[in-house]
Amino acid sequence: MNTDKRTTVTISDQTFERGPQGATHQTATGDTPTLTTQQGVPVSDDQNSQKAGAHGATLLEDFHFREKIFHFDHERIPERVVHARGYGAHGFFELTDSLADYTTASVLGKIGKRVPAFVRFSTVAGARGSSDMVRDVRGFAVKLYTEEGNWDLVGNNIPVFFIQDAIKFPDMVHAVKEEPDSGFPQAQSAHDNFWDFASLSPETVHMLMWVMSDRAIPRSFRFMEGFGVHTFRLVNAEGKSTYVKFHWKPKQGLQSVVWNEAVKINGADPDFHRRDLWDAINSGDFPEWELGVQLFDDDFADKFDFDILDATKLIPEELVPVRRIGRLVLNRTVDNFFAETEQVAFCTQNVVPGIAFTNDPLLQGRNFSYLDTQTKRLGGPNFTHIPINAPKCPFHNFQQDGHMAMHNPKGRANYEPNSWGMGPRENPQTGYKPYAEDVNGRKTRERGELFADHYSQARQFYASQTPTEQAHIKNAFVFELSKCLTPAIRARVVAHLLNVDETLAKGVAEGLRLEKMPSPAPAARTPLTDLPASMPLSILKNGPNSFKGRKLGVLVTDGTDADLLAALMKATEAEGTVVELVAPAVGGVKTTDGRLVPAGQKIVGAPSVLYDAIILLPSAEGAKLLTGEATMRDFVADAFTHAKFIGYGTDAKPLLAKGGITPEDMDDGTVSLEAAGDIPNFITLCRNLRFWDREARTQAV
Repeated sequence: MNTDKRTTVTISDQTFERGPQGATHQTATGDTPTLTTQQGVPVSDDQNSQKAGAHGATLLEDFHFREKIFHFDHERIPERVVHARGYGAHGFFELTDSLADYTTASVLGKIGKRVPAFVRFSTVAGARGSSDMVRDVRGFAVKLYTEEGNWDLVGNNIPVFFIQDAIKFPDMVHAVKEEPDSGFPQAQSAHDNFWDFASLSPETVHMLMWVMSDRAIPRSFRFMEGFGVHTFRLVNAEGKSTYVKFHWKPKQGLQSVVWNEAVKINGADPDFHRRDLWDAINSGDFPEWELGVQLFDDDFADKFDFDILDATKLIPEELVPVRRIGRLVLNRTVDNFFAETEQVAFCTQNVVPGIAFTNDPLLQGRNFSYLDTQTKRLGGPNFTHIPINAPKCPFHNFQQDGHMAMHNPKGRANYEPNSWGMGPRENPQTGYKPYAEDVNGRKTRERGELFADHYSQARQFYASQTPTEQAHIKNAFVFELSKCLTPAIRARVVAHLLNVDETLAKGVAEGLRLEKMPSPAPAARTPLTDLPASMPLSILKNGPNSFKGRKLGVLVTDGTDADLLAALMKATEAEGTVVELVAPAVGGVKTTDGRLVPAGQKIVGAPSVLYDAIILLPSAEGAKLLTGEATMRDFVADAFTHAKFIGYGTDAKPLLAKGGITPEDMDDGTVSLEAAGDIPNFITLCRNLRFWDREARTQAV
């Protein structure tokens, strides 16, 4: 890179060098040693991989990038370095709208075609033994076993990423992982190293907005979106290319939890997401997503305000609508967690004929890195012989031997061409062909000019949130930065936020009690301030339209009204709501008709954070006994604080008072259930998920 293009910027009284696209460059001076490769070769630029032109493909000759990513890929055995904590399930993908005009891929061509699928959801930062409900990106990796080979769409529940170039991936992950001297914190970004890296890397700002939003604490895998993140290509029979971005849209709608609730869920059930998926599938409530695509051409790409090769950017759905073309259904849990969920190997390079790559530098690096990672993690090059990774279509090649080889060529010929008439041969008609893109550019370490805009889409994302969601984002920044011990790091983050939204930045600064408000961080490219709000970016604007698949906790005691309980069970069954009875003893209770009704949970082991709404149906005597139970107080108080809908029977008022809910606190989210006729209205209210008007009064964050 030509160092003449670098400029000096000041952020919160600290001075840094920036490249033309805003990347922070720290140069060796004085006693600071020069960064080198493992061979001792000095490194001139550690921010950009080598490409054939600013928009060109990453070059294989970039030995610094290859060494850096290679070493990173081999840091852990056998646990994944990232996405270590995962959970998978089987299902199928069915095409509902043909893209035959855009691609030769058979899986996207014929309406009604159905192929097997395996999906692995995951967190990114934590180890295998970490908790589910942490603030983190969620992996959403889909393997489709097509008749033309395996297609791996390896994505996340957020459509953008922290970095623009794969050469920065080791640094980003090192920063977010536990600090190497202390070995903590685990599975969270709230520490100095991560925020130091983020505050020195303005390209992270858009992703930070997403991760500080409720997208990073989803209620369930079933209620979150998935994204392919990168721009790919579809290629048709004539060789024409169309750009595509992939989306998974949950039929169940979007839903998240609040932070105070997430913290308590981790203590109550660290396997909360795993258990939810397992229970849903095994009860026959199969999760379903629609596959959507955004299709666009070079004309749109050239006119778009941002670079389509920049993984820190998205294309608003108002500009390019998402076309729904298929459905993904998960209908079977794994037979063995290790054999399937742990040994499944996803590689972004796994595409089928008709799907091709772009020169997105993050995607280019992932294509190299993932194969290398899986080879190391699973012991050698034959990980495709493991059943969960093997294609379900016929496959033939001359690859042989190696660690744990299960398939070797039969007969004399183990090479081609050969004159023995043996073995497979290439097929020019059906074989994979890369898109014939013209490549012409000088060898360089830089990024496209539009990569320099780091704040515009962050502004748009924040403006697209409801006031409730904006408050959550502000509170998340305050919480995370409060865990940073270095005041300068906090100030640098606030300096970036001033380029996103002044009210947000001031709110975070106030929450941190910054003594001096920093100046806005210098922008490598002037942010756009007129981008309109985009409705699909909000969770609360895209919630469910029923209470189906949600979980209702119902407190019962001896003497609970049998008729009221029966009416409740009938109404929830019709809605598709999961009901769990919570009682003083797990053996159950005797209702007013003398029947013994088994309970699903004992009150001391079933906090209200495990439920989407609660109902209190004790008898007068049962309520009197429970007022002395501390966990009963928390059961009510937490549900109220977390803005959940609360239904209560005639004799439940002492329990409400125990939880600190006075008659003056009662609102439209606390509903009296005196008779069977009151039940349907309560279930209808629960379709709204939360009574958000209460949150401002209870200060739940």
